[in-house]
Amino acid sequence: MTEALASARPVARADSKYFYFHMALVCMAVAFVGFVPTYWAPMVEGTLKADPVVHIHGIVFFAWTVYFVFQTWLAASGQVARHRMTGLIGVSLATAMLIFGVMMAIHSMQGTAAIGQRAFGETFAVVPLTNIAFFVIVIITALANTRRPEWHKRLMLLGAISILGPAVARWFIVYLAPSVKPPPVAYTAGPEMVACLLLIIPLLHDWRSRGRPHAVYAVGGTLMVGYKLLRIPLSQTDAWHAFAGWVARLAG
Repeated sequence: MTEALASARPVARADSKYFYFHMALVCMAVAFVGFVPTYWAPMVEGTLKADPVVHIHGIVFFAWTVYFVFQTWLAASGQVARHRMTGLIGVSLATAMLIFGVMMAIHSMQGTAAIGQRAFGETFAVVPLTNIAFFVIVIITALANTRRPEWHKRLMLLGAISILGPAVARWFIVYLAPSVKPPPVAYTAGPEMVACLLLIIPLLHDWRSRGRPHAVYAVGGTLMVGYKLLRIPLSQTDAWHAFAGWVARLAG
């Protein structure tokens, strides 16, 4: 029995070593497959009609998933110095994601305002704006904890999972509400919760490897699920509409 346990330890360590790399691959796959029906497939078919900001937004956000895979591979393969050296790329990408995340929200609000549905556009803006706000806060916290790798890698994974809801939502929209663009905020709760289910995997991994979930998943995961649900009533408040209207006016 003792020999069996001893021989199992290297395998467990190897599994744990590449766990975050594998999770990054899953996040990238979800991001890519999610946008197949509304972006990648129409682009290949030549039927996609979108403004430049839409394409730049898509490139920047997908580039983040590729970068996340690369960084987790560097860490897993023991190239820690290179992992840290290329960290500035992540800072640049996260900054670009913040900029183009807000620009896409503004673009959407301008589109709905142009067809006489300004209030509806302001309501839906709660989805992209809160998603990018949570993501940026988590990534900043991760960067502040680079010398605490157990916190850093979990925060990076939490941030990656937090922005997968829109990718999952594309399949819901195509098959359940194809004529509603953008859909009501309440429609996003289902796909967002489906994306959040990915958090169960690292939770189980923590239970297996350390006997309990890390605070990042316990606290951060709760906050992630909480804000995605609370934005439904938030989107109906006058305060939110005033804020969203202010954001929309930033574009002039």
